[in-house]
Amino acid sequence: MATGTKGTTARQYAAQMVHYLRKGFTFADDGKTLTVGTIPAGSLLLKPISGVAITEVFNAGSTNVADMGPSTDSGTDLWATDLALGALAFVPLDEAVSNLVAVDTVVQIAVDLTGTAATTGKGVVVIAYVPNNDG
Repeated sequence: MATGTKGTTARQYAAQMVHYLRKGFTFADDGKTLTVGTIPAGSLLLKPISGVAITEVFNAGSTNVADMGPSTDSGTDLWATDLALGALAFVPLDEAVSNLVAVDTVVQIAVDLTGTAATTGKGVVVIAYVPNNDG
């Protein structure tokens, strides 16, 4: 994949190793649904090390959360619902769903900040997976 190119196709390196998708977002992304990248069919999602790393606290007046999941999910929250963005932390995916993706899967995050408008907030989505390359 060329430098600066958006991750629109599934990423898979030939070696047996943990793969990942990574995407930064900020308080300016409130109300947006951002595409993180695409996981290849047959991959195993590593939920304990997948989630959101908050590097600067989000400070909206009422709610500072994000949902995450495949783009085919109408709420984009199949893997994570209302992940807290209001404290410096790594917040792992929190939904009990299958860890196996059957088809190439586009991953998205939806940022939801309510109340007084946020003036700070930065985070990084990390989705770790192992592709099916053992054959």
